[in-house]
Amino acid sequence: MIMVTTPSLEGKKIKKYLGMVSGEAILGANIIKDIFAGIRDIVGGRSAAYERELRRAKEIALNEMAESAREMGANAIVGIDLDYETINLGSGNMLMVSANGTAIYYEE
Repeated sequence: MIMVTTPSLEGKKIKKYLGMVSGEAILGANIIKDIFAGIRDIVGGRSAAYERELRRAKEIALNEMAESAREMGANAIVGIDLDYETINLGSGNMLMVSANGTAIYYEE
């Protein structure tokens, strides 16, 4: 499955637009990760734990979107947009990633 952020595939002829597809992932970060991330925010530096969780959420959202596209008969997704959010629950944070794009069928 080819997945791109551009509205077309260079050198490929799109035969059919199959519709919008999406995928979402919401992952919780545990309290220990939250504490260490807070300390890193104060003293500077990167939060490896959050970066790993964010990458994992992105993978889940993209894979879910690709599966939806396959079910529609697509062989590519164009115009992909990724959105990232944090949800503060008071006792911890949730990471949310949503992926949206247009499922297409192109001539190979």
